[in-house]
Amino acid sequence: MRRYLVVAHRTLGGAHLMEHLHLLREEDPYCRFHLIVPEYHPQDHPWNEAEVKLEAKARLDSMLETMAAMGMGATGEVGDSNPVYAIGVALRREGLDAFSGILLSTLPRRLSLWWSVPRRIAREYPDIPLTHLVAEDSLVT
Repeated sequence: MRRYLVVAHRTLGGAHLMEHLHLLREEDPYCRFHLIVPEYHPQDHPWNEAEVKLEAKARLDSMLETMAAMGMGATGEVGDSNPVYAIGVALRREGLDAFSGILLSTLPRRLSLWWSVPRRIAREYPDIPLTHLVAEDSLVT
């Protein structure tokens, strides 16, 4: 049974990501997913740590409910705002061989603050396959 580490925040639940999860389930109906939703520090208003944690937790809980309703096995956690660090925390806890791959979902290049993240993940964890999924331009959450 394969297990994938899924990293997303603003794009969590987007059609591009859901389509990919469904494809993986078609390949292996028993595969499972572990979601990491990094905290997001908004740039359009003042924020505090409690706010960003609650918002990330709400996104995570909503996605876990959606996936459960679809019969997709998933667990998850809120992660550090640095997605590479958040991945490292999970890999140190679970082990480098715990996941068949990492799925990173970002906004399109012109909107994304994470555009360098795939390169950094590949450099830090070269033995774990990485799939970079890019949301449509219309996805702004």
